[in-house]
Amino acid sequence: VQLQASGGGLVQAGGFLRLSCAASGGTFSRYTMGWFRQAPGKEREFVVGIHRNGGHKDYADSVKGRFTISRDNAQKTVYLQMDSLRPEDTAVYYCAADHVILSVPISRNSQDYDYWGQGTLVTVSS
Repeated sequence: VQLQASGGGLVQAGGFLRLSCAASGGTFSRYTMGWFRQAPGKEREFVVGIHRNGGHKDYADSVKGRFTISRDNAQKTVYLQMDSLRPEDTAVYYCAADHVILSVPISRNSQDYDYWGQGTLVTVSS
């Protein structure tokens, strides 16, 4: 599976961005999809995940209520709508795919993800 993330950019605090992650190869509907981010000098952290069936989502506390994840299995794409952005959201955002069976819950551990996109930079100015 190849993942291509896009949609990053520079935005003022309080603004919004929509990230996309398009997949090619593989069976997209068999993958739980996650977004992670890595700020300068910090470790990569889990942001949000969506189960392969789209019915369950898991948000990090830091983005809950501001970010919304969705997926379109027909288009093999996962989206991340980011509203009310803050300077602390500045990071490189990565999408990732975790091949799971239906009963496996969303993982927050980056090591569980099998495939990664190249990252897209989000910069939020104060």
